[in-house]
Amino acid sequence: MTNCDTFFEEAATLLGPRGITNDTELVEPWLTDWRGRFTGRACAMASPANARELSELVRLCAKHGVPIVPQGGNSGMSGGATPDDSGRAILLSLRRMNAIREVDEESRRVTCEAGVVLQTLHEAVEAKGLRFPLTLGGKGSATVGGLISTNAGGSQVLRHGSMRALVLGLEAALADGRIFSMLTPLKKDNRGFDLKQLLIGSEGTMGIVTAATLKLLPAVAERVVVWAGLPSLRAARELLLHCEDSAGDALEGFEVMPQACLDAVLDHLPDSRSPLTERHAWYALIEVVADTASADTLRDRCETMMASAFENDLLEDAVLSASEAQAEAFWLLRESVAPAERARGPAVQHDISVPVEKMPEFVETTAPMIEAEWPGVEAVAFGHLGDGNVHYHMIAPKVKDALAWQMGPGKDISRRVHDLVTQWGGSISAEHGIGQLKREELVRLGDPVALSMLRAVKQALDPQGLLNPGKLI
Repeated sequence: MTNCDTFFEEAATLLGPRGITNDTELVEPWLTDWRGRFTGRACAMASPANARELSELVRLCAKHGVPIVPQGGNSGMSGGATPDDSGRAILLSLRRMNAIREVDEESRRVTCEAGVVLQTLHEAVEAKGLRFPLTLGGKGSATVGGLISTNAGGSQVLRHGSMRALVLGLEAALADGRIFSMLTPLKKDNRGFDLKQLLIGSEGTMGIVTAATLKLLPAVAERVVVWAGLPSLRAARELLLHCEDSAGDALEGFEVMPQACLDAVLDHLPDSRSPLTERHAWYALIEVVADTASADTLRDRCETMMASAFENDLLEDAVLSASEAQAEAFWLLRESVAPAERARGPAVQHDISVPVEKMPEFVETTAPMIEAEWPGVEAVAFGHLGDGNVHYHMIAPKVKDALAWQMGPGKDISRRVHDLVTQWGGSISAEHGIGQLKREELVRLGDPVALSMLRAVKQALDPQGLLNPGKLI
């Protein structure tokens, strides 16, 4: 019997028939990442039902030297939840660990397991008059554990921060099977390092998130979403500053996209239409919310804010959502950019950040450079201007072999983009993580001291190197 066969027999005894399978038809759909760039093999897929089972499974993996690749909704963008092609690793699905343990209405926090889907979490806390203030296009598949492991961002980072700012407590399985449990949040706790922060954003390489206590807010009492047409990205930056001054903490999101992105979305989404009659070089999607209703309605404040912006030549046209359905329709256009671009054809995608004030100049300077150096390539930027993070996609010209283009010119373009981002004082991964997609680039461009610290922590917590090998570090 092979090492994998022996491991599988013991794991099957531990987890039962629902807890582990090596049936090719059941495992295969989970072996390719969301973007279709990476495909691996696994000796089995394990699905523990709770932290105790997971703990014992990890101990078993350590005993047999079996690598573990944790996976939530398999909606990551950097290949961080896809095994290599050796077939030695198990794919660890956390989707059965999906209990919402407690919603504490008074303290405004929720404790839930790693496999809880983001949309399910939203619905559960909304039923209690609360909300979890992080959302993204993949909310129907992304899980809490995956969001924590990649320190996900989304469209509300401008006001509430990334996942790191919303995690109050954490539970995780370490590489030797021990359970790190710090779910109870304390406002003041000075007992050394904040250990949970080592696990947040570590992509399953330091430990496997099993549960978390998360921050909640009161449900939104009023919401207005604005769709604005703009002449340039610089104008969008000026409009952002105006909205920050006018709306203050009520400004929850500020997204941008060029006309090319909107065209792709309108082609991709059946029965969709542009919110504005005329075409504009750029669009901003602005969300303003109020946690409590007031006599001075949010809509009145937004109308005043946009009228002032128009008078100061900060925009060309705008429309305010007239209903919740229209607000959702505006957001659907923004959230459909990534799948629309994927349907459009091959591209290389870059999830980058630079200081917020530099983003318009960065895009306007570097896009013509890339397009000139690689004729036929179209540089497209969209995303979260409010926090300095845009998704910078390079659309391929018409090519016969998409994979050959991505692995050839596409790789060269990515290196060029990452070089430019680094020169501008930015990051090659703003919210999607490093995974296996950017690991070599992190080594090439990352600070050597920071990298040595990461490796030291990895060695201390996972000396056998079994937790998500080949990712991040």
